[in-house]
Formats: sequence, structure tokens, C-alpha cells
Amino acid sequence: MNISTDRWTPWLLSLLRIIAALLFWEHGLMKLFHFPAAQPQAPDPLSLMLLVAAVMETVLGFLLVIGLFTRASAFMCSGLMAFAYFIAHAPRSFWPALNGGDDAVLFCFIFLFLAAAGGGILSVDSVLAKRRGSMTNFR
Repeated sequence: MNISTDRWTPWLLSLLRIIAALLFWEHGLMKLFHFPAAQPQAPDPLSLMLLVAAVMETVLGFLLVIGLFTRASAFMCSGLMAFAYFIAHAPRSFWPALNGGDDAVLFCFIFLFLAAAGGGILSVDSVLAKRRGSMTNFR
């Protein structure tokens, strides 16, 4: 039996977007609303830089969860994670496993991929593209 991966690609792309976005969104919610708990080691009150990052994580994370403005949102999230890595993690050590930056690196490159690939079939972008008769943002 030959299973074509092309058939599953848009669905798996959506699954990657949704799971990564939920994890990312959680960081913003933890900083802003202490939900599901307070962000470990985050100062209270947040500095202006952390407040801006938390708002971006919350708003852009939600947009990515539903798949609205996926490419632009993912591109901004990728940049935010690159900035976070070089500001907060890289000064501690060269190695991400030692500087606590594994998450930032993975988020950065997952979001960069999503900025190029789009949100997949289970996204608001896909629904809007179908309504416009264009399938370019679908995949």
C-alpha cells in the first residue's frame, strides 16, 4: 500500500501551526495573565521590553492558532524569537542547551517555515482564500 504524503501535507502543516502557536500563546498568557500559572523567573511587574514581548506573544499567538494572517504573524514571531534568543539567551553561553534558548531557536525556525509555507488547510486564511477563489494561501 502506497500512502501519498502530498495528501496529508496541508493537514500536518495545520497541526504544526496549531500546536506551536498554542505553546507560544501560552508564554504570553503566563506573562500577562498568569494563566495557567505565572511565567517562571519573569519579573512582576514586567519590564517594558517583556510587556511588549508578552503582548506580541498573546496577540500573534492567537492569530496563529486560528490561522489568520499566518504568514505575517509567523514572520513577526520568528523575528521576536530571534531577538529574544540574542538578547536573553546567547549572552549566557554559545550552546542553546546551556543557555536555555532551545525553545526560542525552535520557535524561530518553525515560525520562519510557517511564514514561507502558510497555515495549511485548517486556517482562516484557507477559508478566506477559497472564498476569493484563490488557492495560493491554502497550502
